[in-house]
Amino acid sequence: MRSERRRDWNRPSLGSKLAAAAGLVFLHAPVWVIVLYAFTTEDRTYQFPPPGLTLHWFSVALAREDIWAALRLSVEVAGVATLAALILGSFAAFALARRPFPGKETITLLFVLPIALPGILTGLALLTGIRTVGLEPNFWTIVAGHATFCLVIVYNNVVARLRRIPQSWIEASQDLGARGPQTFVYVLLPQIATALLAGGMLAFALSFDEIIVTMFTAGHEKTLPIWFYSELFRPRERPVTNVVAVLVMTVTLVPILLAYYLTKPDEHATGA
Repeated sequence: MRSERRRDWNRPSLGSKLAAAAGLVFLHAPVWVIVLYAFTTEDRTYQFPPPGLTLHWFSVALAREDIWAALRLSVEVAGVATLAALILGSFAAFALARRPFPGKETITLLFVLPIALPGILTGLALLTGIRTVGLEPNFWTIVAGHATFCLVIVYNNVVARLRRIPQSWIEASQDLGARGPQTFVYVLLPQIATALLAGGMLAFALSFDEIIVTMFTAGHEKTLPIWFYSELFRPRERPVTNVVAVLVMTVTLVPILLAYYLTKPDEHATGA
């Protein structure tokens, strides 16, 4: 009797299936509407259904230099911010993941706090700090702003992996005469490599489409999300804005999916 009840409990009901389907439609329907209007032949209004489909707006978008300039800046900012996050986040993870010490919990909380704070608060704090030291917003202030949350992403990934590495492995390596760098290269690095890669991909995706912090730290610089935001209010050609939106979704979706599949085996192993 208990086993039958347990099987019934584990079997999803029709209501839960319908609720899940409704949730998926709610989440993804707006995305597919944007994709649809990237191919419309109408350039002024959002007529539904579109009067026709065309690839014309993709060629128009590819020919616009302002889009390419914004894209290059976004990729450069995301790349540098991700590199900084990989270095600093890894060092911080190694420092905080292992042995306890006085104040460790407080330091850990302060370290992950930036990702929990509202983006507008982080951006305002960064802008105030930039102006206080007499600087003007530029490329490097954007990188610094993005690194605040990218660093936390990498840190969380590496810490989670380090905590699953048995301490006995490190002790065995030391007993065999390995020094610190050798232990890191031959014992720790193979175990955290996928965590670093997944954290870096997630950090890049988040940095690439970040807009709130960027609005405070960019000054006259225009990343792709900033370009997209400005075009919403004074669009030259509405379908081109949708084409850029599809581009942003594609660029951010690929690393997120790769990061998901890289960490998926670890979830199964943990569950086992």
